[in-house]
Amino acid sequence: MTSKTIKIALVDDELLFRQGLKSILGLDEEIEILFDASDGNDLLKQLKTETVLPDIIVTDLNMPNLNGVETTKILRSDYPNIKIIALTSYFSKPFIVNMISLGAVGYLAKNSTPELMITTIKKVYEVGFYYDQQVMRQIQDGLLNPTQKLTRSKFDNAYLTRREKEVLELICKEYSTNEVAEALSISPRTVEGHRNNLILKTGVKNIAGLVVFALSNNLVSIKINTFK
Repeated sequence: MTSKTIKIALVDDELLFRQGLKSILGLDEEIEILFDASDGNDLLKQLKTETVLPDIIVTDLNMPNLNGVETTKILRSDYPNIKIIALTSYFSKPFIVNMISLGAVGYLAKNSTPELMITTIKKVYEVGFYYDQQVMRQIQDGLLNPTQKLTRSKFDNAYLTRREKEVLELICKEYSTNEVAEALSISPRTVEGHRNNLILKTGVKNIAGLVVFALSNNLVSIKINTFK
């Protein structure tokens, strides 16, 4: 699925759980665990000394000292290129909505299967986000930032070109850049151009934000069960 090793950092205050994750993920040849941390402070300290930064950080939310929520805020500011996957026992609407709003591009329950965790990591690396059907349904139901939800009077669907709409719909279906290019018979560079235009037009910061915006504002017509 990937062309190079995915570099990961794990953050969880439970040592046994953390070691278990390392053992599970370490079995996959496409994933490399750079380091692990016991809380947000430990993570930030290690990031400052690492010569190679992780592509993805998988972080627990409920931790002492600096929890996962506050850590995510700092990471989005200081390390915007690092993708964040939230890992938590609190798989409820408020937690999901809050973490996605802060910039988490994946959200996993701690009782998720190893297969789902590995799939999420690889999808986040390849596509830029991965939310399972439960999370996507909540986004599509308009639960994310309802007070900020744009209306048709503020964002006209006609503002997007036909090709941009096509690209947007495939992005929301979790197609990678190359898969979008192949589906639409255009070059990957052209796909990237359309994607960048979509991000500029919608005012979001990344692909995950673009998907959230599109689903929250009904800019694409897809069903939850169409997600791969």
